[in-house]
Amino acid sequence: MMSEPYFESSRSQPGAIHYPYESMIHYGEEQSCLVGPHWHLYIEILYFLTGSAKVYSGGKAHVLSQGDLILIHSHETHSIYTLDEQVSYIVIKFDPEILYSTSRTILESTYILPFTLAESNTQRVFTASEIRDTPIPDMIWEIYDEFSAKSFGFELAVRTLICRVFLWFLRQTHHQQHWNWELANSLNDSDYQMLQKVFEYIDYNYMNDINAQTAASLCNMSYSYFSRRFKAIMGKTFTNYLNYIRITEAEKLLLTTDKSMTEIALEVGFSSSSYFIQQFRQYKDISPYQFRKKGKA
Repeated sequence: MMSEPYFESSRSQPGAIHYPYESMIHYGEEQSCLVGPHWHLYIEILYFLTGSAKVYSGGKAHVLSQGDLILIHSHETHSIYTLDEQVSYIVIKFDPEILYSTSRTILESTYILPFTLAESNTQRVFTASEIRDTPIPDMIWEIYDEFSAKSFGFELAVRTLICRVFLWFLRQTHHQQHWNWELANSLNDSDYQMLQKVFEYIDYNYMNDINAQTAASLCNMSYSYFSRRFKAIMGKTFTNYLNYIRITEAEKLLLTTDKSMTEIALEVGFSSSSYFIQQFRQYKDISPYQFRKKGKA
C-alpha cells in the first residue's frame, strides 16, 4: 500500500474535519532525525524560522537555515534531520487538486502536472536572500495564521494564498522545466483522465504484478494506442514509470528498515533482488546498498 499522507493534527483528533491542506510549526531539539523518510501525494513547503537542518529530498541533501525555503514535490521521498539544538519551521502541505478551479482545465493541468512528478528538475531550495524581498515570507505566515485561527472564510483564504505562492514558484522556475510544453498544450481532457486513472492504479497496486495491458483496459484503450500515448505524454513507458514508483517506495524501506534486498524487492513489486538492484542503480546512479549506507550515515 502506498504511503499515507501525514496530517498530524487533523488525524489525531477523532471526528476532525480533513482539509486538503494543513499548516503547522514543527520544532526539533538536538541533532536527531526529526522526520523519517516517507513520501505522499501532497506538495509540501518548509519555511525555516530558526536553526538549521538537513533535508533529504529526491535523493539529494540540502542544508537549510533561518529564512530558507524548500519545495517538495508530490511522490518525492524526503526526510529531515536537525543540525542545531533548536530548529523550527513552518510546514504547509496541500493536495495538488486545490490548485484547480471548480472544473479541471487543460491549461491548469499543463502548469500543475510537472509539480506532481518527483523527478522534475526545477529549483527546490530558495535561500533567505532570494525570497527576503518577495511576498513569499508574508504569505507563508498568512497561510499558517489563517489555518491556525480558522476564522470565518479561512478555507477560501488558505486556498487563495496557496495558489498565489504556487504561482510565484511557477513563474520563478518555468524556464527550468524539462517539460514538453508544446505537447502539454496539445493534451485534451481524455489525456488527463487517462493519466489520473493510471496514476491511481499504480499508486495502489505497484506492489503487485501489474502491466500496461490492464492499465489500457482501465482507460478503455487498446494496448498499442495506450502505450504510444502514455510514452508521448510522460516521456517514458508505462513500465519505466511503474519501476520509478517502485524505486521511490524502496528508498523509504532502505532507510527505515533492516529488511534484506530480496525482501524489499518483493515488497515493492520487483520479481527478484537482482532486477531490483539493476533498476535502482539505473534510476539513482547508486546501488541500494550504497544508498542505505550513505543515508544511515
